[in-house]
Amino acid sequence: MKTLEIIGFKRANLDSAALNEIRDSGNVPCVVYGPGIPEQVHFYSPAILFKDLIYTPDVHLVELNIEGRIIKAVLKEAQFHPVSEVLLHADFMAYTEDKAIKFEIPVKIEGSSPGIAKGGKLEFKTRKLKVRGLAKNLPDYIVTDISNLDLGKSYKVGELKAEGFEILTSPNVSVVTIGIPRALRGKKGE
Repeated sequence: MKTLEIIGFKRANLDSAALNEIRDSGNVPCVVYGPGIPEQVHFYSPAILFKDLIYTPDVHLVELNIEGRIIKAVLKEAQFHPVSEVLLHADFMAYTEDKAIKFEIPVKIEGSSPGIAKGGKLEFKTRKLKVRGLAKNLPDYIVTDISNLDLGKSYKVGELKAEGFEILTSPNVSVVTIGIPRALRGKKGE
């Protein structure tokens, strides 16, 4: 899995005036917590550094560089302004290489479905799956091969292969379905 570096600077003032000042200067207030960190570390980081972390379908592990202190983490939550959708705050969870972490991994579709060739429509039911594993074993994406999907058929989470990590999403959840358009439904009964 790809790793992205975020450079941060410690912040002491946690009041709303200080937070607004940080945001007005083009930075994002952040916090990191988790294993190996005795107490939360509050910091801020330039908003531009979040472009490749948040505004992409890819997932990344994060290497936080807070004034020279390196912390390996994952983005747990990002808060946005309800109207302008500007990033307001980011929460990171630290992890260690020897303990499993929970993460959401995107699904990637491969193959050519015979159901689509017959006029069916690809319906993406689940775009990300919850997984658990060591950071070094987590893939960039989970491949779903739709080469055998015909009209009305689905590919379920339980059919996916996971090597080196565990898929936590229920095995009964559909990942993709080949939908039958209304025009084809009438012809099927004739």
